Amino acid sequence: MTMTPPGTKPACANFSSGPCAKRPGWSLEALKDAPLGRSHRAKVGKTKLKLAIDLTREVLHVPADYRIGIVPASDTGAVEMAMWTLLGARPVDMVAWESFGEGWVTDAVKQLKLKDARVLKAGYGEIVDLSTINFDHDVVFTWNGTTSGVRVPNGDWIPADRKGLTICDATSAAFAQRLDWDKLDVVTFSWQKVLGGEAAHGIIILSPRAAERLTTYTPAWPLPKIFRLTSGGKISEGIFQGETINTPSMLCVEDYIDALEWAKKIGGLDALIARADANTKVIADFADQNDWIKFLAKDPTTRSNTSVCLVFSDPAIKALDEAAQADFAKNVAALLEKEKVGYDLGAYRDAPAGLRIWCGATVEASDVKVLMEWLAYAFHTTKAQLNKAA
Repeated sequence: MTMTPPGTKPACANFSSGPCAKRPGWSLEALKDAPLGRSHRAKVGKTKLKLAIDLTREVLHVPADYRIGIVPASDTGAVEMAMWTLLGARPVDMVAWESFGEGWVTDAVKQLKLKDARVLKAGYGEIVDLSTINFDHDVVFTWNGTTSGVRVPNGDWIPADRKGLTICDATSAAFAQRLDWDKLDVVTFSWQKVLGGEAAHGIIILSPRAAERLTTYTPAWPLPKIFRLTSGGKISEGIFQGETINTPSMLCVEDYIDALEWAKKIGGLDALIARADANTKVIADFADQNDWIKFLAKDPTTRSNTSVCLVFSDPAIKALDEAAQADFAKNVAALLEKEKVGYDLGAYRDAPAGLRIWCGATVEASDVKVLMEWLAYAFHTTKAQLNKAA
């Protein structure tokens, strides 16, 4: 098939899965009120940090008795903080179906050396049998697999009368998928995903059950300062009022506040979810109409609406060895980048060869639609080059 390049290009070609596209209409002018050069411990700094916490609660519908804290080192730091401070009190089920979940497994088994850790894994594109999880144990899982495009369908599989804590890495889910707060004891995410904030800051949200664990259990291992949520056997409540453990960037805080205010302006959580769903539907419709591309997620009920992972299902491409398939996918992504219509579209390094397109709430469906036109052009052009070389 011969194709000519489409006549239009996306208004914004940023489809990276993190850091993600800025909100529509964003500019540096939005950050003019950032208290730069001021201490984060001064009244102006604490006020901004508390505002970020309060807006997070409002937009995400976080229950009033859940604590929200801003912590170091993005979502990774927040998950590690939860694991190092809370695990070890009872057995734990470590659940993984993508690379970041695999990382948490490694930390539990090889770093914390938890002897009673039970590991449940599924391959890319699949999800573990959620009915096999033991909720007498603590449970660590990702709500949405950023590198696999697979998410849990809902929170119905988590019992309300569980004995263990549920620790949920929700970094690609928060603000785009509805989190079942009654079923979650620890939730973590970073600003850089669905709201397009700047990197390096994490959020940790603790249920009353998680807070109780903090005050009744002391881990057997030493805790680095940036992981400490208690002092003298009591919760360091200041952390959940904007008194951060380390020095945050007040510019990044201002950017997060701007994104949260934008979210409120467009209709809050419902509107954010609807935008992500609309973006993903564009790709789903395209995949239905083109048999050479499909979702990596095998079950439509577990498809992510943010980190959309795709693989090439064309028989000629599937017949290639793994290295050649990877090269083909890289060449398609490179052509899209060269044309300045889609940046950072390659699959995660540990994932099957393919593409990963961010469809979070800051992305416009109109841009995704134009990207799909270019994807068809890039695929057929790259395949023609492959056939010619053969």
